[in-house]
Amino acid sequence: MTYELAIGDRTYSSWSLRGWLLFDTFGLPVRLRTARMYTTQFSDMLADFAPARLVPAMKTPEGIVVYETLAMAETLAERHPDLPFWPKDPVARGLARSITSEMHAGFGVLRSACTMNLRCTFKGFQPGAEVLADIARIETLWTTARHRYGANGPWLFGDWSVADVFYAPVATRIATYGLPVGPTAAAYVKAHLAHGPFRRWRAMGAAEKFIQPGYDLPLPELAWPGPTTLAAKAVATGPSENTTCPYSGKPVTDFLELDGRVFGFCNPFCRDKTVADPMAWPAFVKIYQK
Repeated sequence: MTYELAIGDRTYSSWSLRGWLLFDTFGLPVRLRTARMYTTQFSDMLADFAPARLVPAMKTPEGIVVYETLAMAETLAERHPDLPFWPKDPVARGLARSITSEMHAGFGVLRSACTMNLRCTFKGFQPGAEVLADIARIETLWTTARHRYGANGPWLFGDWSVADVFYAPVATRIATYGLPVGPTAAAYVKAHLAHGPFRRWRAMGAAEKFIQPGYDLPLPELAWPGPTTLAAKAVATGPSENTTCPYSGKPVTDFLELDGRVFGFCNPFCRDKTVADPMAWPAFVKIYQK
């Protein structure tokens, strides 16, 4: 029983990130459909998900189309009541749904002024008063949730939930633009940047090797503030220590070098997503650390 999910550019599409996290972090099987934003391929892809006009959009295994991330989240929670999409406690669940809905419908100034861009941090960005007001409100929501319900883990309600899915792109915006936040919010942002599913999403965006025009600022760029990545690099030839790709099990054709060792993959994308962040991929870590 596999879902289908339509997404856009991983480096730039915040809504796509939310859609993908709904599946990846809750362990639901999904087949991805991807297309570059602002292209005819994008509209052609979405024609299969009508009446959706934007990503993400999903199809259930029965072929039912659901779009808009909040509708997707509620549909998945309804279809998989055994999974912890929302906190179990009804009071916590009410707050989680409220702050998720506020994110879904609000903070338009922040979204417009600070588009999601996972390539780097921009040095010297000066947020306007309205952006700072959005950030202050978000900090209030995060601090309230963390102080009331976050004792058992790093997420808003302790354990990962839909609320964290929705605020993941906000955490990246704070990182990309160096937006000022207090210690509780800063720790929450750090948790997102270190989260395995997010690291893999960002690495896949880097492997796509596409820079969307209009998303970069004329400011100096700093290194991404997430966990330090290992210095892997693509190389032209093997032989590699492994004969089959750690992800697909297919014979290797493309190679990377790390710490003087060579590892193989079944295609350039598998190699390049690993080059971008080797330790984000458990299947690769398993052969690297053996």
